[in-house]
Amino acid sequence: MRNFTVLMLLCLGTFAFSQKFSKEEKELILAGDIKTALPIYQTDQEDQHKVLLNQSEEISPKDKNLPVLIERMRLALAATDGGVGIAAPQVGINRRVVLVQRFDKPNAPVEYFINPKITWWSEILNKGPEGDLSIETFRSEFYRSYSIRLEYYDLENKKHDEMVEGFTAVIFQHEIDHLFGVLISDKLEKERNESYKTLQFYKKSSSVTR
Repeated sequence: MRNFTVLMLLCLGTFAFSQKFSKEEKELILAGDIKTALPIYQTDQEDQHKVLLNQSEEISPKDKNLPVLIERMRLALAATDGGVGIAAPQVGINRRVVLVQRFDKPNAPVEYFINPKITWWSEILNKGPEGDLSIETFRSEFYRSYSIRLEYYDLENKKHDEMVEGFTAVIFQHEIDHLFGVLISDKLEKERNESYKTLQFYKKSSSVTR
């Protein structure tokens, strides 16, 4: 019975990643010139706001239209004024795909992540400013975990697992929030009802001895 259960779980996992883009999603991804950026959805447009609030589903890394989506998301991000990350819902596709600028790597490349999942968050938090490509002129300060553990897939369906820290970890947390339909405007309301304790790691000692 146990072997059967394990087999069923493996089959369910395979089935989840066999999901393909719907006809409507394909039409959106391939609309117009596929060598150009997709438009970024905005919260001040009611129909677009609804898409941004929806939870996103996993996508098969082998779907032939996925590289087109990733490239058009990259072009959309590149066309912004200083954007450092973008999620598929922000171009109208409720699928678990994000692009993040990796400031933790040489030359800070923009990389894609398919079906990303944060499996661990540090209890140590940073507070810093964040904006959103989908909310014009909105900017505030938020608490985010200083480090995270991340699982994701590439276009070859290969699974990756890594630790990410600092500002890059903040970007991942922001973009993955989008996959759950969470906007920073919602996060701001939530944090108003929470309390945080400030820790001083490098506080100067008043003692002359150790």
